[in-house]
Amino acid sequence: MQTMLMIILGLILGSFVNALVWRLRAQEEPTKAQKKLKATELSMVTGRSMCSQCHHPLAAKDLVPVVSWLSLGGKCRYCSKPIQDTPLPELGLAALFALSYLLWPSPQQGTILLMFIFWLIFLTGFMALAIYDIRWQLLPDKIVWPLVGLAAVQWGVLFVTERAGWSQVLNTAGALLVASGLFWLIYQVSKGEWIGGGDVKLGLILGLLAGTPLKAMLMLFIASLIGTLAAVPVMLKQKTGMGIKLPFGPFLLAGCILVVLLGDKLISAYLTTFGLS
Repeated sequence: MQTMLMIILGLILGSFVNALVWRLRAQEEPTKAQKKLKATELSMVTGRSMCSQCHHPLAAKDLVPVVSWLSLGGKCRYCSKPIQDTPLPELGLAALFALSYLLWPSPQQGTILLMFIFWLIFLTGFMALAIYDIRWQLLPDKIVWPLVGLAAVQWGVLFVTERAGWSQVLNTAGALLVASGLFWLIYQVSKGEWIGGGDVKLGLILGLLAGTPLKAMLMLFIASLIGTLAAVPVMLKQKTGMGIKLPFGPFLLAGCILVVLLGDKLISAYLTTFGLS
């Protein structure tokens, strides 16, 4: 029952992510048609749901996650143009919510429950960042900085409730140095050619969530591995590796999710396999 509730919540918030990404982009880089819209119409608070193509207000029957898209054949009911927002974020977030619930420590109450709620917020923000980065190769500050703040709050709550000492402070500092510090160095050396400034800020979130230098390094390893595997088909298709630009943000976020959910198990399996435990 609880897993089904997580799936439904993921579908709903996945639909919210689609709207958030479209409205945020329309606010930052509006098209000629979007410039005609009022600021209140593009607001997540006051704006009504609308078709991203013809801007016709959507009815409740047009807003059911996944179902509406399938029933309409992926086209707007009013202008018949393809709906730009696919159900993939909805399905992806539903799967992540359900998986997180199944893997989260039990019992889910008190601090553990609070951390789980924080984690669902992170997943929602991560999905928005991934979509934005894939489409426009940019990690918007309006999403990144609130997540940095939330990560800092989460770390503070854990520090107080677990009565952590200086060892945890040093571990977190090391994780931040590995994640954000390394990205900052690469950004400075390459003058923004290899990675963007958004990755540096994203590293703050990753470092705070990792908590230790080892887990931060594992995040980067997994992100690099997934990124390499994703780049190979593109390189083969283009028959050259020159000029290929893939946003690194989604791979970093994937690495973060895997480490948060499975980090301890992955590290334990590695140590056991090589007889280091």
